[in-house]
Amino acid sequence: MDQISIVGIDLAKSVMQVHGVDAAGAVVVQRRLRRGQVMGFFARLPRCVIGLEACATAHYWGRELKALGHEVRLIPPAYVKAYVRRNKNDAADAAAICEAVSRPSMRFVVLKTAAQQAAGGLHKVRELLVKQRTMTINTLRGLMAEFGIVVPQGPHHVGQLKAKLADGAGLDIPAPLPAGLLALATNLESLEQQLAAVEKEIIAWGRASKTCRHLITAPGFGPILASAMAAMVADPRQFRSGRDFAAWGLCHARKAPAARCAWGRSANAATAICGGCWSMAPWR
Repeated sequence: MDQISIVGIDLAKSVMQVHGVDAAGAVVVQRRLRRGQVMGFFARLPRCVIGLEACATAHYWGRELKALGHEVRLIPPAYVKAYVRRNKNDAADAAAICEAVSRPSMRFVVLKTAAQQAAGGLHKVRELLVKQRTMTINTLRGLMAEFGIVVPQGPHHVGQLKAKLADGAGLDIPAPLPAGLLALATNLESLEQQLAAVEKEIIAWGRASKTCRHLITAPGFGPILASAMAAMVADPRQFRSGRDFAAWGLCHARKAPAARCAWGRSANAATAICGGCWSMAPWR
């Protein structure tokens, strides 16, 4: 075990695949580890470089392995794909990670602290609640529009629909639909209360963050966007310029040649969250 210099780990919920090589690149270890065996196995190893795909639970395992004295490097999954040779499986993925982490030109993901992950997770909760609120509003609007009840666009006008449902006078909606519409209105109120509570927590976290307090002084940055940036960007020094940062945090992935100018979905979770907050900035 003392000759292992680089280890690639294919993460999973229960059983993980380990692929280790020595300084010359010769394979030293290939084995599967159950979740409870991982920390004991790496505690017995001398200090080495450990490569992980930057996927679910990667930051947690990265922090745990770093605490044992190892050098942990997180690799974007898209960069690992090129090193998978054939017959994609756990062993092949671990070998690909081990190969990719040794490349001198490879770009790595900065390891996040537990506090940054917690703040980022709160933004994901907010994003889910916003989506659910939008879905509920659109469903309520659509169903009531089928019976000629329409209000102006915008979430702030939905209160008129709820008032008409609560009053019940003049509604030409046959049973049993009114009961379902009232259930939607009640659910919408609950979502708005939950969303307000989550945003209150986000603002409180931002006030305690030095980075967030600095960002909020920039034009167009409110407390939500500033806290999203502070939570999602583990280390701004990883970007060579502001242009690189904008491409990572605010732009969508390009899926076609420049001449066609076709854009795909969000490149990563940070793009979805930070870009969504940016689009709602008051100055736009």
